[in-house]
Amino acid sequence: MNIHEYQARELFEKFGVATSKGHVASTPEEAEKAAAAIGGSNLVVKAQIHAGGRGKGTFTNGFQGGVKLVHTPTEARDIASKMLGHALVTKQTGPEGRVVNKVFIAEAVDISRELYIAILVDRATSAPMIIASTEGGMDIETVAEHTPEKIFHVSVDPLLGLQPFQTRKIAANLGLRGPLMTQASKLFTALYRTFIESDCSMVEINPLVVTPDGRLLALDAKFNFDDNALYRQPAIVAMRDKEEEDPREVAASEFNLNYIGLDGNIACLVNGAGLAMATMDIVQFAGGKPANFLDVGGGATKDQVCAAFKIILSDKNVEGILVNIFGGIMDCNVIANGIVEAAREVGLKLPLVVRLEGNNVEAGKKTLSESGLTIISASTLADAAQKIVAAVKAA
Repeated sequence: MNIHEYQARELFEKFGVATSKGHVASTPEEAEKAAAAIGGSNLVVKAQIHAGGRGKGTFTNGFQGGVKLVHTPTEARDIASKMLGHALVTKQTGPEGRVVNKVFIAEAVDISRELYIAILVDRATSAPMIIASTEGGMDIETVAEHTPEKIFHVSVDPLLGLQPFQTRKIAANLGLRGPLMTQASKLFTALYRTFIESDCSMVEINPLVVTPDGRLLALDAKFNFDDNALYRQPAIVAMRDKEEEDPREVAASEFNLNYIGLDGNIACLVNGAGLAMATMDIVQFAGGKPANFLDVGGGATKDQVCAAFKIILSDKNVEGILVNIFGGIMDCNVIANGIVEAAREVGLKLPLVVRLEGNNVEAGKKTLSESGLTIISASTLADAAQKIVAAVKAA
């Protein structure tokens, strides 16, 4: 789950991470009031979408840039009116862009230096790791490619937590001395607390800035959260913006289905993430293109299968469906009944190939064969992939 920049600022304020003043607005009038409340003659208006590259993006109404400097509340209102309700296209959104429903009005900060810091889970050690660099304000991937020596890592013992000597080491490597080291140690400690107590999988500050008057501030942030821990983070869940997500993925989450839309034309309905990956691979190998990753889990019900079919068919690019079920815990006949009911309910006209194996498979195959529907049966995964690719080409 991702959150907006203004929500990240709220978390920073909650945990004591130093940042600039700012307010969110949903209308031009609210943007004007927010600018007046912040005060000063240097403000920035930022479009709020779940994508990077906003500053260099283009709105579908022709307005250039999703990050703009303004000097008065009136200017803030005018810029907000050009952003709100319009789609912003960046290198991360695709050509359709994302509609901007909120803008963030913040104090524009003079910058002397831009730094980078992030906390994430190191998969090699299953422990938190801090990554920092003196090259803030640019993609860390670019830094890693061209100047990897400017990136350093600090591993954190999950039992001991981030220690004071480690915060001082990070500050020293970033060239922060004296009062700035003191500020840095406090900020890094607060950031680590944010990471742990919010069940984050990643927190990234880019840039972390030093101002001419000697302040250290987190200006822009990106958060990722551990989906498996969201049950104990109701405040974080409340920040979810479903309008920023693929509506198919939102619908899938309501039925506890794992769905990711792709750009192919053969939909895959599978139980188990590993089997789903293998199914997608073999469809590709057989000459097709998967339209999605869809894992219904190990104990799917008939209602979940019906929901899965409806989600699949909401994708206009889908020209055929491959169902691949291995019944371990799953009862193949439950899946078969779900397939039959779903196909009848939606009036399925697309080619449908079903491969069932495992628990109660014979009853499942009988249900499919006696349904009166045009369902192509497959005996193996390779057979299923070949049949669905052939059926789509022949359709």
